[in-house]
Amino acid sequence: MRLREHELFILVATCTVPQMACLLHMFQKVLFLVLWAGVVGDKMLVVSQVGSHWLSMKDIVELLSEKGHDIVVLVPEVNLLLKESKHYTRKIYPVPFDQKELENRYHSFGNNHFAERWLLNAAQMEYRNSMIVIDMYFTNCQSLLEDAAILSVLRESKFDALFTDPALSCGAILAEYLGLPSMYLFRGFPCSLEHTMSRSPNPVSHIPRCYTQFSDQMTFPQRVANYLVNYLETYLFYCL
Repeated sequence: MRLREHELFILVATCTVPQMACLLHMFQKVLFLVLWAGVVGDKMLVVSQVGSHWLSMKDIVELLSEKGHDIVVLVPEVNLLLKESKHYTRKIYPVPFDQKELENRYHSFGNNHFAERWLLNAAQMEYRNSMIVIDMYFTNCQSLLEDAAILSVLRESKFDALFTDPALSCGAILAEYLGLPSMYLFRGFPCSLEHTMSRSPNPVSHIPRCYTQFSDQMTFPQRVANYLVNYLETYLFYCL
């Protein structure tokens, strides 16, 4: 990417965990600081997940557009929130499902967060719930990467960089295929990966792990359970 040395991105992710299901609150607003001293107007391709992940990326995309960058956002023809804007151009690709199926999946995904669960089956329930939308994301990605016409247009467009959410690997795969440097905005994924990737503090004795529904004021038995769940997160991530 032909970003100049005086252009600096600082992306800071925050996550709070009240008593409600952890994953819902991992979708809370992320704080981003974008510092620019001068912008030349590079071409950027954006690959986002459908849904709330786009809201944080959208704020950054709009700032980049105002600084003179030419932004193209890849959008499945059936989507949530990825609407037209003066700040970017949408490049739409077809997917093999309709709006009703997409909305039904998201309704199920959201409602299942409030289903009754207990500690020993919480991870399994969350895995099954996550797969409701991850399966759809996989279908989106498969449709994109198998569309020879879209890929040809993207190659000919000579982008300078790709901006993506690496929670799922479609954007990273596309960046590798197009030979583009990539920038990642990571948020809202289980297994505490945002803490690991940002090297931010994540003490097991104070920060509840996903699926426990503990608050940050844990009793001693809850802290023991939280410690054990911490070791299950790696396996759960592998499954996802």
